[in-house]
Amino acid sequence: MESQRHFPPVYSCELFPPKTDDGMVKLQAAIAELQVVGPRFFSVTYGAGGSTRERSFAAVAWLRSQGIDTAPHLSCIGASRAETRGILQGFADEGIRRVVALRGDLPSGVGLGGLGELRYANELVAFIRAEFGDRFHIEVAAYPEVHPQAPSAEKDLANFKRKVEAGASSAITQYFFNPDAYLRFVESCERVGLAIPIVPGIMPITNYSQLARFSDACGAEIPRWLRRRLEGFGDDRAAIRAFGVDVVTALCARLLAEGAPGLHFYTMNQSGPTLAIWRNLGL
Repeated sequence: MESQRHFPPVYSCELFPPKTDDGMVKLQAAIAELQVVGPRFFSVTYGAGGSTRERSFAAVAWLRSQGIDTAPHLSCIGASRAETRGILQGFADEGIRRVVALRGDLPSGVGLGGLGELRYANELVAFIRAEFGDRFHIEVAAYPEVHPQAPSAEKDLANFKRKVEAGASSAITQYFFNPDAYLRFVESCERVGLAIPIVPGIMPITNYSQLARFSDACGAEIPRWLRRRLEGFGDDRAAIRAFGVDVVTALCARLLAEGAPGLHFYTMNQSGPTLAIWRNLGL
């Protein structure tokens, strides 16, 4: 963890674009509450094509209109260079200085021919650097428990190394509940000469069935002891949330004590759980 200790800590939050006007009103209220603790930036997830992408752009535009530092996600799957260039220029025109560069998921039913001109995140990072120089701080994704589609941990690390060498500024990890997975991932990065900030992604626990579904989809492991404890609460949402705050606070405290350069909270558009953990940590 020596590579991480000298980076100043960055604390940030992730949002997703709501599907309805009412959802946007609720999101704006949650952002106002989160703003009280002063996150460095809010990242906004991105849907490839159609209305989801437009909702992402609308959420980003609203955040910028409030003077809030914003890091839009940008995925390259299925996009042309010209389209990607136009999106990035729009971000630059809005005063955005940070983006999260991702490959993105291939839409169902689309074969390899639909990958577009930029097929992998490292190609997107290289494209941003070639077109915009140092205009953007480029965040990329990291997977302490290995990307679910990677054939091996070694090849996943090699993929991450390509993103860093292409010009990534820092990384945000997939969420996890086993701190050793993060610590060993950072050690592996150090062994191959990678020394950018690798900020742990943190998922507050509020709903066990939702968490289990997300975790199965993204490859994040819920340790057996944690699954069994959460199952034991049944439908008692208040008990799950209180227990979840305690567990995730302890996880964050361990990570920060080990030298993690900040925390990135997957808020699920809710302020309460993230604020509780943030305040427990005294950030």
